[in-house]
Amino acid sequence: MRIDDLGEITGEITVFGGPYSNAQAFDAVLASARGTVICTGDLVAYCGAPNAVIVRAQASDLYVVAGNCEKQLAASSLDCGCGFEEGTACDLLSAAWYAFANAQVNAEARKWMGGLPGALMFTHRGKRIAVIHGGVTDVARFIWSVSEEAVFLEELDALNMLCGDIDIVIAGHSGIAFEREIAGVAWLNAGVIGMPPHDGSAQTEFLRIDAGGAHSFERLTYDVAGAQADMRAAGLPQGYERALQTGIWPSEDALPAALRR
Repeated sequence: MRIDDLGEITGEITVFGGPYSNAQAFDAVLASARGTVICTGDLVAYCGAPNAVIVRAQASDLYVVAGNCEKQLAASSLDCGCGFEEGTACDLLSAAWYAFANAQVNAEARKWMGGLPGALMFTHRGKRIAVIHGGVTDVARFIWSVSEEAVFLEELDALNMLCGDIDIVIAGHSGIAFEREIAGVAWLNAGVIGMPPHDGSAQTEFLRIDAGGAHSFERLTYDVAGAQADMRAAGLPQGYERALQTGIWPSEDALPAALRR
């Protein structure tokens, strides 16, 4: 795994995950971002504007960690690499949106994605912070607020072997923001901006860290109707376009039982 060290960062930090080909959400989070801006990966996924999001990301002053979608597209792979159980809603629905994205993304964008780091390191207010996508042992590992402590400890051990002791880990991938303390380390999932966090609201989530080091999860309001229109134009009316409005995933079977509605 390539780790880019950003050195010491002062001031505010905005961290978000999973634009998911949702250009309207991407524009909204950039408009509200302050300070250093970081994306935990998965620029491209469920929604209808993969190229628009990639172009905006390339033109923006932000850091991007390679998610499983970036890695799979860079390699021209035939699936998103999430490892969904065969026959589940996520497995069946991912075939359509990934095929659409794979047909849209050009060679230049794939090369750019292939050059993204697997993790970022920096220091902020004396804290050593690592930003990853899913896990260190597996970029597409789903880690939830209710995951067993052993899962977090395994990832922390792997991360410590790569870059030494860490005070804070910021991750993405799973789609629902949370914070949890494990062995004295704060594990923060920044959430994703391209899809609601399965809570019945159309708003999505991102992470803000202020100049003093305090963090908060903030809600993002954006042009949902515009994102839905992009999905319909792309031929992707498969349930996720309704989820943008209802805030409920069509793929609840991907969630641990404790997080299902």
